[in-house]
Amino acid sequence: MISIIIPVYNHAKELVECLQSLVDQTEKDFEVIVVDDGSRAAFSVERSAFSFPIEVIRFDQNCGAPVARNEGFRHSKGDLVIFLDADVDLEPQALEIMKQTLGDHPEAAFAYSSFYFGWKLFRGRLFDTQALRQQNYIHTSSLMRRAAFPGFDESLKKFQDWDLWLSIAEHGGRGVWIEEPLFRVKTGGRRSPISHWLPKAFYRIPWPILGYTPPTIRSYREAEEIVKRKHQI
Repeated sequence: MISIIIPVYNHAKELVECLQSLVDQTEKDFEVIVVDDGSRAAFSVERSAFSFPIEVIRFDQNCGAPVARNEGFRHSKGDLVIFLDADVDLEPQALEIMKQTLGDHPEAAFAYSSFYFGWKLFRGRLFDTQALRQQNYIHTSSLMRRAAFPGFDESLKKFQDWDLWLSIAEHGGRGVWIEEPLFRVKTGGRRSPISHWLPKAFYRIPWPILGYTPPTIRSYREAEEIVKRKHQI
């Protein structure tokens, strides 16, 4: 069985759309665990509207996605686990293809795919530990074997996914890449709680030389340095 763990923070509308994408999955053997990470407005999940089991866990206060994901994992039962954000919509065959890929590659700890971030295609690449140490190319929404999951580092505010894959790789785990894009991440503006991204060119600008570094770039670099120190990169 696959355990699908979805942390939610003020994303009630997006959660419904995410759950709806699970209704259409060709792979039917899964459970869903929703972790409400202290959303400001209470929301309910109409379990009767879905054909799969849904468990809802609620936090009294916002603890952060890593804490919510780890708590969802502790409540899960599947031999395979995937973490979805509420703004992720899976293609109908996503779970089936990922599960089959792991079945075809018993040596792999997880399977990851290309995906769309809004309109932009992120293709990914064949798994390579040295390339992974340079930059992350694997999305959080990847199917992994339960035994391979080391837990998310709850102290990290950014790059929790990069840290996760690096930790698995350091314990000998490897991933297998699926070239086909199997999901789409919905995006929003800078003031939206939904994911957004900046083109790579913004991160290549020598901001310190210009005398000003935008807060988004500064927090990105600070978080990147924390992960690099942790993994001695």
